[in-house]
Amino acid sequence: MSKNLSWARRLAVVLLVGLITFGWAVPQAQALTEEQKLLAEVWRLVDRAYVDDTFNHQNWWLVRQKAFKQPLGDREQTYTAIQQMLAGLDDPFTRLLKPVQYRSLQTNTSGELTGVGLQIASDGETGKLRVIAPIAGSPADVAGVKPADTIVKIDGFPTDALTLDEAAGRMRGAIGSRVTLTIQREEVFLDLDVVRDRIELNPVYAELRSQPPSANAPSANKETPAKIGYVRLSQFNANATVELAHAIERLEKQGADSYILDLRNNPGGLLQAGIEIARLWLNKGTIVYTVNRQGIQGSFEATEQALTTDPLVVLVNQGTASASEILAGALKDNGRATILGEKTFGKGLIQSLFDLSDGSGLAVTVAKYETPAHIDINKLGIKPDVTVSLDPITGAQVGTPADRQYEAAVELLTTHSMIAGAA
Repeated sequence: MSKNLSWARRLAVVLLVGLITFGWAVPQAQALTEEQKLLAEVWRLVDRAYVDDTFNHQNWWLVRQKAFKQPLGDREQTYTAIQQMLAGLDDPFTRLLKPVQYRSLQTNTSGELTGVGLQIASDGETGKLRVIAPIAGSPADVAGVKPADTIVKIDGFPTDALTLDEAAGRMRGAIGSRVTLTIQREEVFLDLDVVRDRIELNPVYAELRSQPPSANAPSANKETPAKIGYVRLSQFNANATVELAHAIERLEKQGADSYILDLRNNPGGLLQAGIEIARLWLNKGTIVYTVNRQGIQGSFEATEQALTTDPLVVLVNQGTASASEILAGALKDNGRATILGEKTFGKGLIQSLFDLSDGSGLAVTVAKYETPAHIDINKLGIKPDVTVSLDPITGAQVGTPADRQYEAAVELLTTHSMIAGAA
């Protein structure tokens, strides 16, 4: 036995020497280039965080290997390879943000922006560039761009060849410069000349309105005008919670006895802002559930710090999206508000932003959300309690007697004995 073992050891040494001498040893893995490292960085983040663990029914490792076989000679080639890799997920919200685009996005959510003032999305069915809503008073709003318009070209360049961020980048520019947007509105095509400007992103407009009692109001309420706090929230940026809290506190001091919260054409923004704003209206109850790829549910709850318990009507339409839908769903399911208007946009996905090593960023869909009643609204939207359609009106007519949805909310508050939910 010992002789056999000794012979085996000598043979192993000879074989090892032979492998080294004749170059048969398995080569060491080559170090990754800087371009390969960036691609691997993106692949790894998606691998760890993406909401769908089937990666749209793909072998994600093989996707990586295929991407590594592409030319990665410079940064633009690497960006192209990354974009092609992400395209296989069939998720327009999981995307690469080049350094300039990433800085612009960070600026937008911080409360400042220079450009035309449009919120856009990729239509899930057609892939076309769709307008969610223009920011109120922005150059796009003044030029006549409307919610649900399709942007066909930007300065003559077809948008079907652009990602969302590339389209947004082409619409940004220096103050005073011009950009031509070719718009499709139903069967009509329009060329709109838009002058870029600094966009005011204070997202809150608030005003106390004394409303004469409705002729249909109970007799006990016919003597005293209603004091309605009209609050319009245009987006959920870093300023939104503080500005809205100040508005509610001011309206309470002025004697508001009911509220209209206008979320129409609000495309969303920061998830945390949506949660914090829900807490301004709710004393208790779940605000939203989140579901990741393991199916684990997290939840965000009210913190018993509501600023008012007065009756509340929330106005929504097809441009009400994302964080706006979280807020509307929370107020509806907790019985805190009556939702009035049209079915909302239906974006129920949550993205996280990751810094990449070269200054670019990566947006990854990491979870979906459900309303407190466990309604998954992605692509379905939130149905209002009271459906009221709206004829086209100008920005100046929003929240006036020419605004049918606003008037319906006023009628609801002044005619019926609305009692705020205990939530």
